[in-house]
Amino acid sequence: MSIKIALLGFGTVASGIPFLLNENKDKIVQSAKSDIEITKVLVKDDEEKNRLLEAGNDFNFVTNVDEILNDSEVTIVVELMGRIEPAKTFITRALEAGKHVVTANKDLLAVHGRELLEIAQKKHVALYYEAAVAGGIPILRTLVNSLASDKITRVLGVVNGTSNFMMTKMVEEGWTYEAALAEAQRLGFAESDPTNDVDGIDAAYKMVILSQFAFGMDIQFKDVAHQGIRQITPDDVAVAQELGYVIKLVGSIEETESGIAAEVSPTFLPKSHPLANVNGVMNAVFVESIGIGESMYYGPGAGQKPTATSVVADIIRIVRRLNEGTIGKAFNEYRRELTLAQEKDVKSDYYFSIQAPDAKGQVLKLAEIFNSEGVSFKQILQHGASGETAHVVIITHSLDKGQLAAVTEKIKADADFNLLSTLRVLGA
Repeated sequence: MSIKIALLGFGTVASGIPFLLNENKDKIVQSAKSDIEITKVLVKDDEEKNRLLEAGNDFNFVTNVDEILNDSEVTIVVELMGRIEPAKTFITRALEAGKHVVTANKDLLAVHGRELLEIAQKKHVALYYEAAVAGGIPILRTLVNSLASDKITRVLGVVNGTSNFMMTKMVEEGWTYEAALAEAQRLGFAESDPTNDVDGIDAAYKMVILSQFAFGMDIQFKDVAHQGIRQITPDDVAVAQELGYVIKLVGSIEETESGIAAEVSPTFLPKSHPLANVNGVMNAVFVESIGIGESMYYGPGAGQKPTATSVVADIIRIVRRLNEGTIGKAFNEYRRELTLAQEKDVKSDYYFSIQAPDAKGQVLKLAEIFNSEGVSFKQILQHGASGETAHVVIITHSLDKGQLAAVTEKIKADADFNLLSTLRVLGA
């Protein structure tokens, strides 16, 4: 029996699907217990259709999604268009038409995932999206299956290849943010508008999805505090190196006594930490749990073949469940009521970079500000005194979000000080 699938979009990732289906056909058929056939492909317009046909692509390209949604022979719809609309409308209609859906659309799932999953459950169809987080790394299915018996306490992730490529250039070669961005755009890693990548938005979307699989809680995008890498300077990088750290944009989800806390922020990672060695466009997810302890899942976070591999794995799983008569089970069946952590329970060491007058008593004055909020210093350095100003670097002992906000406000309120940056520091 042949299972017919349709693709929505035929960009980089989608064009990798026929390659895999042909190149690895014997294994895929054995795993799925059926042939898998691409029967239709939705493209934007006739111009794109003609261009793809002229390039030698031998598929039934259509320009109206109804030709797919009204086709009773199409069992699985694979959405690889990106963006929220019209993808949300198309996926909704496909699910309501009783078709199974595979997608890699992290933006859509982070914002509207619960709504789509409820439709899928109501219609007893599958909605799978392994490729939505860290592309070629099978992290979602690992959390669902391999770590089903383990209690996860914290997830850390370097999950945006563009920002990681840029930070690698800034750390290893001393590049400025602007130079690293220009190179990322030249190589095609960064869009002309890089906002989602460099401001931590893309990584925050992925933390939303990871929170569902690791902790069973539907955290919302608005609850994931996110800060990007625009403000990172060569001075920050140099200080980190001097103190034995590497700066990475890290997504973090942890469970505290009062609930879970998720954020994305530039972070000082000890050079000994496994995530510190995840460079270039590579991704990694680091999991802390009571059973295994520490484990890391590393690989390409994007790209045609890696992402297509995850997409095809979802297709195989659906076909196998169709053959076994077990279709309709949720991708992730772990659910708990959402409880967000209180500020007092979200703690970390922090790095403060402060410009101060090059005069006696300034360090003492800073110490008094931190001490007034019960915060103590782990390390303090003074860099580049010019006779008029000095650069003061402070690494604190652990403080909570309330203390962080109070200290930050007091430093900013003092006319003598200019707070250049504040970054999380992951303990060794």
